[in-house]
Amino acid sequence: MPDEPIDDPEEAIDDPEGAIDDRRRPLIIDGHEDIAFNVLCAGRDYRQSTRETRAREIGAMDVREALGVSMLGLPEWLDGRVAVIFATIFTEPAVSSFSGHLNERYSNAEEAHQIARRQLAVYEALTEPTSRFCLVRDQRDLAGVLATWDDAGDSSLRRIGLVLLMENADPVREPGELDVWYDAGVRIIGPAWMSTRYCGGTFEPGPLTASGRELLDRMASRRMMLDTSHMAEEAFFQAVERYDGAIIASHSNPRHFVDGDRHLSDDMIRAIVARDGVVGQVPFNAFLVRGWSRRHGHAKDAAGIDTVVRNIDHICALAGNARHVAFGSDFDGGFGAEATPQGIETVADLQRVAVALANRGYSDAEVDAITHGNWLRMLGRILR
Repeated sequence: MPDEPIDDPEEAIDDPEGAIDDRRRPLIIDGHEDIAFNVLCAGRDYRQSTRETRAREIGAMDVREALGVSMLGLPEWLDGRVAVIFATIFTEPAVSSFSGHLNERYSNAEEAHQIARRQLAVYEALTEPTSRFCLVRDQRDLAGVLATWDDAGDSSLRRIGLVLLMENADPVREPGELDVWYDAGVRIIGPAWMSTRYCGGTFEPGPLTASGRELLDRMASRRMMLDTSHMAEEAFFQAVERYDGAIIASHSNPRHFVDGDRHLSDDMIRAIVARDGVVGQVPFNAFLVRGWSRRHGHAKDAAGIDTVVRNIDHICALAGNARHVAFGSDFDGGFGAEATPQGIETVADLQRVAVALANRGYSDAEVDAITHGNWLRMLGRILR
């Protein structure tokens, strides 16, 4: 792990516009992608390429305004060696204006439940037996997916594993229903987005509720992973103290660089590190550069790949090692390629961050930990 922060952006990557060296391209696990949400609210077909999706959406200004220029697609996942994705079941409350008029919103737990079931059905269809996608429920599923990425194997047989992450727990109508979602394949739950019946959330501070405490206890009994992203700070620390299972923040950046309750303070990062957890980094300019706004016309090149590495450096410095940081891209999660750092156009370009880390002085073992090993360690704790 490098000892000094980046001073010169050009240090981060020798040739940011050049080809990535194929001799050393690690597997990538992405800790957060909103796949089913985009399928249902924008009609995106992620079996196609980003080029096809972008061409189809050229005249769809409502989609471009709400969701941005798409960054995800099967060819890009395969080219970028993205072997496993934490794929979300995300439900949006009626008080939100996040997705414009595109998305179905909920006003009560039953409506949230039904929206989430429709997203679950998207994943069930996407992971049919003949598909390139596989729903990862257990260690056997995970091992089967990873085996297809053996460099000596046939690349045409490579599969992408989807680990289901429920972002916002309101679809769980009451904590006793958790087993239904576990049996359906959900292995990770983030109790909050905005505030929920379970805890305070982004822009809506508050503690864990009685139902939230019960939900955590039931999650622990099933060895599920707790995702603290979007949890209000009060609820976050209560959850870290109470929950004795695996803890992550799937897509949260350091508050050190960008203020706001959507991000993690250094104390929150240290709390995750103390639990041997992992923090997924989001290459979104608004989360990387203070004051950046797509709607205000700020430029894509306000951030670069070096800016992403700066965030990773900060977490590694707090932890004292490279064991607690990973990718949680949140790509197509309400922003697109116009709002990501210069040099990142699709999910395949996460490989450029790996190159930048190596050029920065991270060892091969550290790069592997950040790109996939840290998430694999967390999955090893929850998959049976």
